[in-house]
Amino acid sequence: MKWSEITIHTTQEAIEAVANILHEAGAGGVIIEDPEVLEREWESPYGEVYELSPEDFPEEGVYVKAYFPLNSYLMETVEQIKSAINNLLTYDINIGAGHVSISEVNEEDWASGWKKYYKPVQVSEKILITPTWEEVEEKPGQHVIELDPGMAFGTGTHPTTVMCIQALEKVINGDEKVIDVGCGTGVLSIAAAKLGAKHVLALDLDEVAVKSAKLNIKLNHVDQMVEVKQNNLLDHIEDQVEIVVANILAEVILRFVNDVARVLKPNGYFIASGIIQSKSELVKEVIEREGLVIEETLTQEDWIAFIAKKV
Repeated sequence: MKWSEITIHTTQEAIEAVANILHEAGAGGVIIEDPEVLEREWESPYGEVYELSPEDFPEEGVYVKAYFPLNSYLMETVEQIKSAINNLLTYDINIGAGHVSISEVNEEDWASGWKKYYKPVQVSEKILITPTWEEVEEKPGQHVIELDPGMAFGTGTHPTTVMCIQALEKVINGDEKVIDVGCGTGVLSIAAAKLGAKHVLALDLDEVAVKSAKLNIKLNHVDQMVEVKQNNLLDHIEDQVEIVVANILAEVILRFVNDVARVLKPNGYFIASGIIQSKSELVKEVIEREGLVIEETLTQEDWIAFIAKKV
């Protein structure tokens, strides 16, 4: 079967927003090609790491690639994608070049080819994330999360996700109730459950994300502890919890910090990630305005995560 590969040349800041636009347009898969990975030092305790070629990456910015079946509606879909990406400028999101290109590929080239880039990764002291097709033996004191990214939102190894897991490891002592806002594949909900949370409510507005999260949560045998619901942020959520975690865009975090303060119990924690460095001060200011105290700031590459406490 022939597919169309749509490539958007954008920025690190816009990756998640652009990927979400592509999924909402009906993409059959997303690949992110960020030249930053060329500078990483890769550990290889699970075998050979695939050699990356600089020719596959842009000199500046990142490529976000999506796959659509060839049909008569393709160009209309592309125009809708272009319009939605340009609309990100109204939210003060830097889209960089924002250039959109199209090429034709065979199904087997994208459906399985990207898997060679995705290997087991130790993202924190206790959590290792692995794709379902890799064999991994769980060591004492370690929790293995198996992910099948499918069509939804990444492999769990992006810096914003890694910082959230590291933060969860710091604040979960056992038996907490947690809300995961914008759960995507469900990786943070799974991590919270494996680290000892009593109950996790995983929320996402996107239907594809909800289905993917349910699949991964069942795959990791935590479906007794994790409940997944389609929901807009914290709208209509009344129960108070010890921890709220959100790995989403800074612009979205700003919209619901007041609801975070409402649902958090006293001494509860808010873990906020997905924040590009240039917008961290604004997010920090709004979090503190709602009566939360930032106890720790985590940094990876150009991304920031806050651990804030309700006092």
